[in-house]
Amino acid sequence: MLRYEDITVGSELPSRDHTATIVQLFMYNAAIWNPHRIHFDHAYATEEEGYDAIVLDGPLQGDWIGQIVTDWIGEDATLVSFGYANRRAAFLGETMTAGGQVEEKNDDAREVKISLYLKNAQGDVTIPGHALVRFN
Repeated sequence: MLRYEDITVGSELPSRDHTATIVQLFMYNAAIWNPHRIHFDHAYATEEEGYDAIVLDGPLQGDWIGQIVTDWIGEDATLVSFGYANRRAAFLGETMTAGGQVEEKNDDAREVKISLYLKNAQGDVTIPGHALVRFN
C-alpha cells in the first residue's frame, strides 16, 4: 500500500513499456469514434499525409501516461488533475515508455505533483504531462 508519508520528491513512478498493435489501434479508435485514416491506413498515412508509418493517436498515448499515475496511487489517493501535450508523432511498431517523477509534496493538502512522460526508444520525450493527486 502506497502511503503519503513514504513518498519523497524526486521518486520515480514505476515505468511501463507499450507497443501498440494494429488491432489495438483499430479497437481504440473505434471506441472513441476516431475515423482518421492516419491511424489505420498505411498508404494514406505515408503517401497522403507524409508520415513515416501509421500514427499512434494522442488519446491512447495520453491514457498510457495516465495509467502510470492511477496504477501508482491505487485506491489510496484521488487523481485531482491530469494533462498532457502531444509534441511528437509516434508510430505503429515503436515501443513507447511511460513514466513519471514526484516533483512536489504539499503536506497541508496531502497532495503530490507529478511530472509525466512518454518516451520513444531513443529516449526522446514525445508527450510531456502532469498530474496532481490527493491522498486520503
